[in-house]
Amino acid sequence: MLETELADARQRRAGRPPRVLDVGGGSGVWAVPLASAGCSVTVVDPSPNALATLQRRAVDAGVADRITPLQGDTDALSALSPAGGADLVLAHGLLEVVDDVEAALAAMVAVTAPGGAVSVLVANRYAAVLAWALAGRVAEALELVRAPDGRLAGTSDTLQRRFDTDGLRQVLTAAGLTVELVQGQAVLSDLVPGSVLDANPRAADAMGELERVAAQRPPLRDIATRLHAIGRVPA
Repeated sequence: MLETELADARQRRAGRPPRVLDVGGGSGVWAVPLASAGCSVTVVDPSPNALATLQRRAVDAGVADRITPLQGDTDALSALSPAGGADLVLAHGLLEVVDDVEAALAAMVAVTAPGGAVSVLVANRYAAVLAWALAGRVAEALELVRAPDGRLAGTSDTLQRRFDTDGLRQVLTAAGLTVELVQGQAVLSDLVPGSVLDANPRAADAMGELERVAAQRPPLRDIATRLHAIGRVPA
């Protein structure tokens, strides 16, 4: 889906490199491959250590000239990135940890070009419920189902919140985005023992195809470990 989005951005920009803003993408998991694909990538992250890792990865991959690392968070986006300056904004693993989801999304929408997109990847509440129930932590699973924000209060839970499909659509729509896609990531692969796939190459191939099919098919999509959404800024 991101490859298609970048191809559309190149067309809108008459062949010039797509401008990508990766918010919270400090260590370069997404930024380095995107820069290798020809994008101009700005990474905003509050962690200097993560940004140092990003710079090392960028140098090793030969794309340091295509990546701009900036220290900051969503509160500083307006000062770090021009309004409407990004063709694609990534918020992968971000909305679960920010203090204010609405403010973070508003900041990202403001720096996205008209017709551009915001790509969001979030932890799925129901995947956590399923995982904890299967692990025998039934009381925690029940509490998580009932928790309004999909978080266990008074525990060592490191996330501020988890999302389900409807909740993710609602916050993106409220931010002024047109939701074009909600799909699952790691729908079933996290439930299949790695030893099964390692021992059987055909099973591994089938697992990949099963993931692609299940990613957009509810109710399978709705138990994925993570939910991926694409929201469009009006042109």
